[in-house]
Amino acid sequence: MSFLGFLLLGLIAGAIAKAILPGKQGGGWFVTLLLGVVGALLGGWIGGALFGVNLQEFFSLATWALAIGGSIIVLLIYGAIVGRRKTA
Repeated sequence: MSFLGFLLLGLIAGAIAKAILPGKQGGGWFVTLLLGVVGALLGGWIGGALFGVNLQEFFSLATWALAIGGSIIVLLIYGAIVGRRKTA
């Protein structure tokens, strides 16, 4: 997958993850892009390590599921860190 395809996947996966998670997550589209790309990397790494999934296809269901799952994990971690910082 090309770099631009990976960025697009990360942006969309981050937006879907934000829509799935309840409550408000801070950050605009740039933070969504960054967290989505990090989440896609995390999901790809987990998928490759645990299930042997190859993430070369943009339109593969496994690619999207792992990217969205990784983005949800990253958004939960981000929310926990930012949430602690706001209350402290």
